[in-house]
Amino acid sequence: MSATDPDATPMRTGTRTTLGYHDHYVVDGGKRRIILAALVTPADVMENVPMRDLLWRVCFRRKLRPHQVTGDTTYGTTENIVAVEDAGIRAYVPLPDLGSRRPTFFAQADFLYDPEQDEYRCPQHHPLKRETAKHTEGVVVYRAPAATCNACPVKAKCTESHHGRIVHRSFHADYLEKVRGYHATDAYQKAMRKRQVWVEPLFAEAKDWHGLRRFRLRGLENVNIQAQLIATGKNLKRLLSKQGWGRRPWPGGATGIVLAAGTAVTTSRR
Repeated sequence: MSATDPDATPMRTGTRTTLGYHDHYVVDGGKRRIILAALVTPADVMENVPMRDLLWRVCFRRKLRPHQVTGDTTYGTTENIVAVEDAGIRAYVPLPDLGSRRPTFFAQADFLYDPEQDEYRCPQHHPLKRETAKHTEGVVVYRAPAATCNACPVKAKCTESHHGRIVHRSFHADYLEKVRGYHATDAYQKAMRKRQVWVEPLFAEAKDWHGLRRFRLRGLENVNIQAQLIATGKNLKRLLSKQGWGRRPWPGGATGIVLAAGTAVTTSRR
């Protein structure tokens, strides 16, 4: 803990641990890349936590009705997806590939769900019946019979358990399937490319040219003030670039309706 900045929390930067903050942006999806909202949180706050509050705040203050919101895998939590989709906004976020955690075993995608029977079928066409529901985790548990699994010729590729293979299905699986369906569309691919090329460099710009790599102030309120000033300065640069440096500029219209979100980490003085 920092004696001069107790709001800063530990975070990893490369090979070392330091004290710092996360800087969050909501960015308009247009070419001008206008920053619509900026928020600084302690480094131990995950990027996906303030996403919904930032999005609703931008929609209310800017009077925007976005068609989509784009983020990386970190933002693809079930809570965020359900909230965004229920608001009539497409959630363009990658979904975590849980099967890659244990590549030597069959992934959940290898199991086919039968909605009529409410059961899964394994690659060997054996059924996994509904066993229980875990409301704290928001999933339904499906398990194959232990005798069937233990006698299966491909058990070594499926599970190490002697009690049968388990598959979890989210309470909101329909939302996740809907979002997964976006991934094959051209609109989704274009949005992800725009985020990578247009949005992510904003954090490098803030660090390299505007002093966001290391805050000059201490305390959560003060670092938020500095981050807001930096974001305002970057927006003014884009306004002057469009209107001309020799004239008195003023925005001529709305910035757009497509949102993208990103995050970066900064360090604080100790």
